[in-house]
Amino acid sequence: MKGTIHQYKGSWFVLWYDPATKKGRKIYRYKGEKMYHKKTAQKLLNVMQSDVENGTFYLEKYTQKGFSDVVPFIEEWLKEGETSLSPATYKGYKSYVKNHIKPFFTKHNQISLHDIQIDTLRKLKGDLKNQAGEDLSPKMKMNIMYCMHAIMDAAWMARRIAAVPPFPKKKEYQLVKKPIVWLPEERQLKVLEQIPKEHQPIFYFLKYHLRRPSEACSLHKEDFNGKVFDINRSISARKLQEKTKTGEIHTIPCHSDFYQFIEIERNKKILTPFFFANPRARKPGKRYTNESLNIIWKAACKKAGEDIDLYSGLKHSSCSQYINEKGLSESELQVITDHARIDSVRNYARTEVKRKKELMETTIINLEQKRSNQNK
Repeated sequence: MKGTIHQYKGSWFVLWYDPATKKGRKIYRYKGEKMYHKKTAQKLLNVMQSDVENGTFYLEKYTQKGFSDVVPFIEEWLKEGETSLSPATYKGYKSYVKNHIKPFFTKHNQISLHDIQIDTLRKLKGDLKNQAGEDLSPKMKMNIMYCMHAIMDAAWMARRIAAVPPFPKKKEYQLVKKPIVWLPEERQLKVLEQIPKEHQPIFYFLKYHLRRPSEACSLHKEDFNGKVFDINRSISARKLQEKTKTGEIHTIPCHSDFYQFIEIERNKKILTPFFFANPRARKPGKRYTNESLNIIWKAACKKAGEDIDLYSGLKHSSCSQYINEKGLSESELQVITDHARIDSVRNYARTEVKRKKELMETTIINLEQKRSNQNK
């Protein structure tokens, strides 16, 4: 197999034939340090030959300063992600790389891609802190590690590593699952009534059709045929995207109670391709934005005496109402929402204390009646 060991002025180097240049490349360092012993040079040669056998050989990994290909690969991966990832995902990954992942591997510049194993990943997870030196939230740590997983997936697909290493399990993040906050329909409607009439259509669309605000903001007139809505657009990092967050197209029948709000929207007579037009918008197209929706929603909540965010007050509330107030099953709600997994729908199936009390007392009454009948 290619590669030989030689000595020069008290130190050792590996001479490796490079087919790209058709010349021998002299490698004087192993993990950033000069090789003063033949055993170290032999170890380097063994590692290089092992990479060749595994199909993960990358010459620049051994020739660049620091003997680490991690940071250069991350930079290359992030650059490619600018065009392949959604704007919001790319923005998040860029922040994670800049503030956490890249500094870690710059500090530990002896680590190469093939050296990254569960112990390295756990060390990275443990080092995740904010600028004040405080531990990040468990959710933020998990998001950063998901980004790291995407990097290692890319390294494996590029044949830079033999396999993706195991990552810390979800339980290691000590996530505390908080119950979904939602409004009963009576209170939700009181908030919606406080919204100015010209803005009500888009909010009632979100209530009745259980979609994301970004999908409503990006909905086009051509996406509605009078009976069903085709949800095939979204907004990511304030940019219009010709696909939804999951990449799927959702066909949603128009709720009968929503038709009255379509007339309000049509009466605006604003020249725009968007289904919902904001008369007060300054941007071309007069479309709503997540920011404008939140401002309108918060003002309505204040008038109604409620304190709940837009997403919880609309999608979370309407989904929870279907199960906890209207008696739908989890599988029936899944059909309405187009959730891919039943686990996502199960979050809404939180029985209220009042309902629990009713079930407990009903059970007690039935038990007493059964005992009474047995004694007769």
